[in-house]
Order: sequence, then structure tokens, then C-alpha cells
Amino acid sequence: MTTATSRNSDRRISPVFLGILAIMAVTGWAVWTDFAAKPGIAVFLFVTAAWIVSLCLHEYAHARTALHSGDISIGAKGYLTLNPLAYTHAVLSIVLPVIFVIMGGIGLPGGAVFIERGRIQGRWKHSLISAAGPLTNVLFAVVCTAPFWLHALDGVPTTFRYALAFLAMLQVTAAILNFLPVPGLDGYGVIEPWLSYSFRRQVEPIAQFGLLAVFALLWIPEINHVFFDMINWILGGLGIGRGEVGCGQAFYQVWKGGPDAGFCGVTQ
Repeated sequence: MTTATSRNSDRRISPVFLGILAIMAVTGWAVWTDFAAKPGIAVFLFVTAAWIVSLCLHEYAHARTALHSGDISIGAKGYLTLNPLAYTHAVLSIVLPVIFVIMGGIGLPGGAVFIERGRIQGRWKHSLISAAGPLTNVLFAVVCTAPFWLHALDGVPTTFRYALAFLAMLQVTAAILNFLPVPGLDGYGVIEPWLSYSFRRQVEPIAQFGLLAVFALLWIPEINHVFFDMINWILGGLGIGRGEVGCGQAFYQVWKGGPDAGFCGVTQ
């Protein structure tokens, strides 16, 4: 009975996650109803909370896949509770990704859950564990973009549509960047089991810098333009225009004064 109770507590959804989910719901309602006197603040809180929720689900997907692949230690670490404070590196998992969004509108999850790889047998299982996180971002992106490519935007308030477009952009960038085969990112984790042991040992010391290296490269104007041209092309195929994403980001960056009222067709 004690073991069963302990196992249930290891998997019970954390009040911290539920609190973040509540913030997302309340601020999303505020954006939808135009309840907030300053819609930019509501958009900032809504998108940030939704982004953190997606980060938690990203790490949960890694943990849940690892559990079913053989790492039974996952539950005791608290990863199945969706509590971001339980992550091995809360700064890498939550703080840095949020800073990336605030600074440059870049959706880039960090690395967080510690998986005891020695418990897991089979290269395919190791690859699937790494792929599970960014696949969650793909699913989140599908949900965010669905109203656009399903042409179901009738009745959706303008400001909420802009916020959703910006959130969709974050999820698309998160999925693409995390699938890059760069040490420290999930894309490398997907192919790592198939690489030689000597190569993996040589790469291991630099893996911790992979995330920051990608972010630094995206600050180079030429690389940034090419990357976001690709992102806008993908979003355009899903029915989201550059202007919608731009207005959503302008609302989000409330400290810059908000969007151009004439261009975005809204009033502050």
C-alpha cells in the first residue's frame, strides 16, 4: 500500500503546474474578452504561461517515454508531476527559454530531465526518448495553428489571434531548433545512439554549450534572417501571415510600447 501511494504521489500533477495553467487560462480569457486595460500585459502573461506549459509538457514527454523504455527511476525524480521546479536544471529548462523569448522571440527549450540511460536497452528507445520532447512542440504547434489552416477564425478577437500566431511561431521554432543535430539538443540525442563511441566521447565535453551556441548564431543578422524567412514560409503555409506574428510579438513586448495601431488594426 505504501509503495502504491508513493507511486501515485510521484505522478500526481503538481500544484505549481496547475498554477501556471490557471494563469494561462485567466490571461487567455482576459485577452479574448479584451478585459485587460493594457492588453499587452495580458498577452505577455498569456504567451509566457502557455510557453512554460509547453516546456513542462516537452520535458514530461521525455520522462514518460524514458519510463516506458525502462528507466523506472523517473517517477521518484518528480518529472511525471509536470513540476518545472523538479527539473535537474531549472535555469536551463525554464529561465533561459523564457529569456530567449523575451529577448528575441525565439522558442528554444533547454535541457532538463536526467535519464539513467544505462537502464534503457536498444538504440531506437534512446532515439525516441530524445525525439519525444520536440514532437510535443510539433503537436502544440498543430493546436495553435489549427484555427488558421482550418479557416476557423470567425469570431476570434483580433488581439487573441495575434497572440496565438506569436505562440505558434514559438512552437514551430522550438520544434525545428530542437531537432537540429547539435550536441546538447534533442536532435543530436536522436542520432547519438547510432554514432561511434569514440565520437560521442569527443563531443561530450562541448554538449553543454550547444544550446547557447545556437542562440548566439541566431543573433548573427544574416543567419537570423534566413532562419526566420524559413519560419515565416512554414507559418505562411499554415495560414499565418508575417503581420499577424509581428503584431503578436509587438503586443508581447509590452515594454516597447505595443504595436502600431494602424498596422495591427487594434487600439491600445
